[in-house]
Amino acid sequence: MSDAEDLKFKFWKTLAGSPFLFLQLDSDPHSAVPMTAQLDKHADSAIWFFTGKDHTLAQGGPATATFSGKEHDLFARFTGTLATETSRERLEKQWNSTIEAWFPGGKDDPNLLMLRMDLGRAEIWNADLGFFDDARMLLGFDVRDEAADEHTETTL
Repeated sequence: MSDAEDLKFKFWKTLAGSPFLFLQLDSDPHSAVPMTAQLDKHADSAIWFFTGKDHTLAQGGPATATFSGKEHDLFARFTGTLATETSRERLEKQWNSTIEAWFPGGKDDPNLLMLRMDLGRAEIWNADLGFFDDARMLLGFDVRDEAADEHTETTL
């Protein structure tokens, strides 16, 4: 596996472990809000979000997400397009008690909106350089070359 493939694998694993990110419409940078990504290991080119029909994100369109892993050892920014997800099967698959807490009417809440983000470009940074490189950095040694190997631009 190449370094880029390793970083993509680590990204998906880290996002699954802590699926919280900031999501914004590209047309409105002030729309950035924390959201919980709903993942499907069999659909690695899309993720889903639940929101209200009255929310700014409901208009859909080009969007950008920023992500920091729970341990701050991985960071990512990725783009995609938000669209209304109409599949009842997908809603059933992604539904859970946490989502239900936000929508008192359950799966048939009149304000419930499920969005699908079809993923595009991504930039991923692995901040875990390892013990020796961390020690070198703390001693003031140049670690830029090592850090460059821990970054990739890719598609998701």
